[in-house]
Formats: sequence, C-alpha cells, structure tokens
Amino acid sequence: MPIFSYIALDSKGKTVNSNIDQLTRAAAITALVKQGLRPISVNETKQKTKGFSLKNLLGGNRVKSDQLVMFTRQLSAMVGAGVPILRALTALSEHIAESPALKKILIIIIHDVEAGVTLGDAMAKYPNTFNDVYVNMVRAGEAAGILDEILKRLALQQEKSMTMRKKIKSSMAYPMVLMVITTLAFFGLMFFVVPKIGKILTDLGGADAKLPTITLFMLWASDAIIRYWYIVFGSIGGITYGIMRYIKTKRGKFRFHSLLLKIPIIKVLIMKVAVAHFARTFSALIEAGVAVLEALSVTSRAVGNVVYEKALVEAEIEVKNGKSLSSVIEANPLFPPIVAQMLLVGEETGQTEKVFVKVADFYEEEVDAAIGSISSIIEPIMIVIMGGMVGLIAASVMLPIASLSQNIK
Repeated sequence: MPIFSYIALDSKGKTVNSNIDQLTRAAAITALVKQGLRPISVNETKQKTKGFSLKNLLGGNRVKSDQLVMFTRQLSAMVGAGVPILRALTALSEHIAESPALKKILIIIIHDVEAGVTLGDAMAKYPNTFNDVYVNMVRAGEAAGILDEILKRLALQQEKSMTMRKKIKSSMAYPMVLMVITTLAFFGLMFFVVPKIGKILTDLGGADAKLPTITLFMLWASDAIIRYWYIVFGSIGGITYGIMRYIKTKRGKFRFHSLLLKIPIIKVLIMKVAVAHFARTFSALIEAGVAVLEALSVTSRAVGNVVYEKALVEAEIEVKNGKSLSSVIEANPLFPPIVAQMLLVGEETGQTEKVFVKVADFYEEEVDAAIGSISSIIEPIMIVIMGGMVGLIAASVMLPIASLSQNIK
C-alpha cells in the first residue's frame, strides 16, 4: 500500500504534516478532505524494503488467524448492539495493540468506507487477510442487512478451520521430529562412526582382508559423503528447492495434490479434510444468501486442494447447464456417497445449509479419528526405519568381525 506524506491546513488554519496510506494520490486527497483538512502538498514517499527484515521473516506483517477471529467476533458484537460500522471499525482499530498489521489495514478500510466504498469491497483489497469466503459473506450480509449474524457465522467457521489446522500440524510434529533425528543420526554415523569402524577392520584383517559386500558399500558411502560433502548437501538442497518451486507452479501443485490422493493412508485424511472444508464453507455461503453458482465458485478456491477445486469448478459448469448439484457430486468419486445423499435431502427439503452443517460436523470428527490413526501408524514406521538404519550399520560391522574370527581359528 503506497504511503503519501502531506502538508495540510486544519479548520483552525494550523499546519498539519503527516503520512497517510491510500491506493492512489487522489484517494489520499479525498480522505484528507473528509477529515476536515485542506491539502497543500500530497506526495508519495518511497517505502523501505522489508524483504530481509527479521520481523517480515517471522510473519510480523501477517494477520494471525486467532487475531482475525477475535476481530470478527468483536465487530459482530458491536454491529449487533447497534453501533454504526464506521464507529465500530474506528474503536477496534484504536484498541488493537497485538496486531499492528491488522491495525494498519483497518485504518485504510475506514478511509475507504468513509469515501463511500462498501465494507466487503474495502476488505477485498486485502486477500491475504480477508479471503474470498470472508469477503463474499460480508457482501451478502451487507446486502441483506444481517451483517452481525454473518460475522458471527464467519467467526465460528474460522474457529473450526483454525482448530482443524492446529490438530493436523500437531499430529505431524512428532513424525517430523523423528524424521529429522533419523537424518541427523544417519549422517552422524557416516561422518564419525563408520570411518573408525573401517579403520578397526583394516587393522584387524590387513589391507587385503575380504570384507562383506554390505560392509564395503557402507565404507564406500561414508568415504563419498566425507570427501564430497559439499556436492551431497548441495544436491539435496538443490533438489529440495527445485521440488518446492515446482510444487508452487499451477501444474506442479496439481500433480502433487493428485499424488497425495493416491497414497493410501494420506488419501483418506485429505479427502475428509477437503469434504469438511467444502461442506462448512458452502453451507455458510448458502445460509448467508449467496447464490449456489457463486457459492460453488468461492468454495472451490477455499477448499485447499486443487484437485477438489477443479472438481467444484466443473460442478459449477454442470449446475449452470441445468443439472442438480447432488447428481454432479454423486458422479464424482472424490466425494463419498453420503455427501451426495445428504445434499439430495437438502435440495428436496430446501434446507441445504442445515444439512451441510451436519456433514461438516461429521467429517470434522472423522478428521480427528483419521489424524489419530495416521499418527499411530507413522510412529512405528519411523521407528522401523531408524532401527533398520542402525541394524544395517551393525550388520556391516558384525559380519566382517565374525569372518575375521573364523580366519583366526
């Protein structure tokens, strides 16, 4: 967001010299006039680069999920109590100390609303803070005059999504720690233990001693890693960086998400998470009064998996051509049969949003169960991998020692 420095006169004729955040110079002048100031000079200032600042790297310029939930709940309470939207936003912006980024955004939103922009359109300028679902629900609430109710639903939906993300992250923390420990242990053994073992075996059996294939392989691998460590670590870093860059591309992301949906254990969790997101978001939009086609379009971008996003975009086209959403969902193997059946009941009774809330609750409970089962499966797998690595090195040591002892006899 550009920053403009200005010199203006207030109502008493005193000079005011300060800065203002606006999209354009014209918008800055308009905002100053609305504040009762008479601009004399308004110029855009050069902003300092924040790309390498510690605060930016640690996410200091981002609005956290819990901060956004708190803001949404407070705004809902104030609007529900009859406080005008501008006054509510101003009061909240003055008392947000824990999130400077959100405070800065709110100040600009206040200026936009004062200039006649709707709250939904003002929020739409900040997609990293207010996503498509948030903006569309606010717009629907403004149009229907039920903004306080919409904000309550938004806060509830955000809390559900945040809880699910935290559970998934916490369940993956232990396996990731085990993986890091396993990797560090492997390279530690290769750098410090295996070379000493090789020297001991050479001293015992002589330079011409015949060693087992597994021992020769471990000695060769250790020697290669020690000699060419810069190539080994450089290759690992380069391959990892290349894969991460490819995954961020549209094609790479689609292939990666498609691959995840083919892995037996992970597939179940991803499907349940995607269906839970779809049901929760779609029901919230429908309940807010958003049209089905628009709700499908917004939900497709919020579901979190590009394979499901493509399926929902195709569903939107088929619904536009006259098909019922339940029949389209039923024909797609990405969605469990119960989703289509529940959606059909909702279409027949006219209570799609209420039915889908139950679907979302059901699959969120299923996600909890799936996370527990995956954690219980991953832990022994990682232990087996660590045990196998240690066993491989132990075998490469014990086999030549046993052979040498037989030669001595």
